[in-house]
This record gives sequence, C-alpha cells and structure tokens, in this order.
Amino acid sequence: MLTQEILALAGRMAGEGADREVLLPLCQTARQEAERWLKPGIAPEDCGPAFALAAAWLALDGLEPGQNGGSVSSFTAGELTIRRQAGGGKDLRERAWALLAPYRRDSFCFQGVRG
Repeated sequence: MLTQEILALAGRMAGEGADREVLLPLCQTARQEAERWLKPGIAPEDCGPAFALAAAWLALDGLEPGQNGGSVSSFTAGELTIRRQAGGGKDLRERAWALLAPYRRDSFCFQGVRG
C-alpha cells in the first residue's frame, strides 16, 4: 500500500510521460532506502506524509541520472575548472534527507575538506 502511495506521488511529479515500469522498481528501492534512514523503533507510518514524499523524491532522483542530483557540481583538473549551474536549490536526495530529519538516525559523513 505504501509503495503504491509513493508510486502515485512520484508519477504525478514526473508527469504524463513517466514510464511506470521504470518508476515502480525505483519507488520500491527508494522506500527501502528511506526505511534504512529511520531511527530504530520509528516506522514509515510514524512520519506521516513526509515519508512517502521523501521516498518519491528519492525515486525521481534515480529516474534521470545526472539531471536530478547526485552528480558533481564542479570539477578541477590542473588550471581547468568546470562548474554546473545551480538548479534552484537542493537536489531531490538532499530534500528527502532534510524532510525526514526528525525521524532519521544520526549519521556522520564528510561533506567537504578544505585543502
């Protein structure tokens, strides 16, 4: 039932041309990933509509690799630097992560290291 809710949200956000055969496994995988983010003892239902929306964003993030986030925003090699134009804020994965902030387990990762 929850996967169908996620699929419906992702389908509406992706638009009419979205291939549901591709979107369904992305939604299933996104649901599993978002469930792994949750604190012990927290179920997806405890998150209200935030869980389904976050999982839909994760699914859409995987729909078009390189366009919806997860790609490199700048790259430097020697004296050459290539930068991607900012696309209006956070990518979908970051939005999903932020949306589930009250429910997710703590994690640690390096965001960047100044050299």
